[in-house]
Amino acid sequence: MNSTRTSRAAVLVERGKPLDIRAVPIPSELERGAILVRNTVATVCGSDVHVWEGAAGADRALPLVLGHEMVGEIAELGPDATTDSIGQELTVGDRITWSHGQCGQCYFCVVEREPTLCTNWRGYMVGDPAIYPNLVGGFSEYTYVYPTSGRIRLPDDVPDALAAASSCSLRTVIAAFERLGTIREHHTVVIQGAGPVGLFAAAKAVSAGAARVFVIGGPQARLDLATAWGAVPVPLTTSPADRLAAVHEATGGRGADIVVEASGAPQAWNEGINLLRRGGRYLIIGQAHDESVSFNPSVLLAKHLTVIGSLSAHIRHYHRALEFIRHNAERFDWNLMLSNTYPLTDIMTAMERMQTWDEIKPVIDLRS
Repeated sequence: MNSTRTSRAAVLVERGKPLDIRAVPIPSELERGAILVRNTVATVCGSDVHVWEGAAGADRALPLVLGHEMVGEIAELGPDATTDSIGQELTVGDRITWSHGQCGQCYFCVVEREPTLCTNWRGYMVGDPAIYPNLVGGFSEYTYVYPTSGRIRLPDDVPDALAAASSCSLRTVIAAFERLGTIREHHTVVIQGAGPVGLFAAAKAVSAGAARVFVIGGPQARLDLATAWGAVPVPLTTSPADRLAAVHEATGGRGADIVVEASGAPQAWNEGINLLRRGGRYLIIGQAHDESVSFNPSVLLAKHLTVIGSLSAHIRHYHRALEFIRHNAERFDWNLMLSNTYPLTDIMTAMERMQTWDEIKPVIDLRS
């Protein structure tokens, strides 16, 4: 690549202020194993909004290129970047998705086999775009794929926008349900939250054969999608007492077998514990905040509960997320997840509409 080439990118300069569309240098050289990708689309994640607002990512220095759900076509392969993470050959022009960088050499990667806890993690939406490798965010025409990043060549039958959405929200759900364990045909599952993570969790629980799946949340468009995918909608406008009564009515007074926290709301914790039956399992995906919650831990003992936290995902979960999309395309209309499409120049419209819940999963077309 010519070192004078630049990429348009949406740069966060000041939290809470409009993103700056600026020209960012395209790296002229790639590290061994790295890839330069010409992005086609990105989707907006709630985490993007939280970092923009300043509600998350306070430790990340500014400026930075925002966005982390993206797919694209290989523009240039670095030395030894010949295959993806499952051995498929890579060539210029192939469509790929990729993960954060995980070293494969630290204690957590090797001994515990928990690469999401990697101590040498290299993430996206970090780093000054003026400093090499410059393009490590998704709201950009190009992105630099780290040498330690997992990468998957996309199946031909998974469209770009769905692949982008699955690269964070769905792969997070796939990883979390792996930690959760078996869902049986008599189980009642409650999903707290009707955002993309909660909706994908509902689809996963429905596909696993749960007897019933409740989704607590809003607004109505998201609950309509939950209904279309086979879940029972429970508006957030109902009271916690009414929600508990609905779950008890469906379970003969026992409570839910499994509760999945995907809302990120601090108050969800106590309600989730209350919704569980004795011996139930609580899977936490969304509690990424710094607020304290008052709780009596003896409840965990008295109810004999299992609490499971799940952080991010490995490249194997990206692959499984894509396969989940492919093999359930007739069962779930995935396009209902995707809302409006915007050019990069209208990124703030998409961000603001995501912030106000007027969008489920906005798509940014990086080719326009």
